Amino acid sequence: MLAAVILAAGESSRMGSPKALLTYQGRPFLEHLLEVTRHPKVGLTRVVLGANAEKIRSQSNLDPAIVVINQNWRQGQLSSIHAALLSLPAGLTDGILLCLVDHPLITAALVDELIEKFYASGKPIVVPAYKGRRGHPAIFSSKLYQELLDAPLETGARSVVWAHASEVLEVPTVEEGVVLNLNDPETFRSALGGP
Repeated sequence: MLAAVILAAGESSRMGSPKALLTYQGRPFLEHLLEVTRHPKVGLTRVVLGANAEKIRSQSNLDPAIVVINQNWRQGQLSSIHAALLSLPAGLTDGILLCLVDHPLITAALVDELIEKFYASGKPIVVPAYKGRRGHPAIFSSKLYQELLDAPLETGARSVVWAHASEVLEVPTVEEGVVLNLNDPETFRSALGGP
């Protein structure tokens, strides 16, 4: 089985409010990602919080069992991946489905396809690609957990992807959401069709 890991620990300083709580199709980003990552092969979920953890928890009605607090969130995204990996039961997962809360515009169908290709291909890294650009969510095999834990904070998970460049499976998709980083109000409005 896989663990779905949703990274939502950042400060959201450019957005001005926690991205996890912004709404897409009437639901908060975080709720949407929790919904689309429900899958028969996903046996565990981890939501990594840091900055604004209490606000997100109080407004999201999250099951405390899935919440991981990253006290080192200022160290960046990789520190949240570390927190998630260290919270997983040893030897129980085949890999992690890694979702970023600022890339919420994905569908359950895409998640389903990525998971299917991960198990069918045997590749250690599976990523969606929109018009040739790699995006999120990505799946990392449990064989790479130690490499993710050992990766330098500056380059993060990218260094693991680079180290396995010939083993990455790109799954073409028509979903532009995989490459849309909703990091600021302008991008957010534009992505959702606003002025």
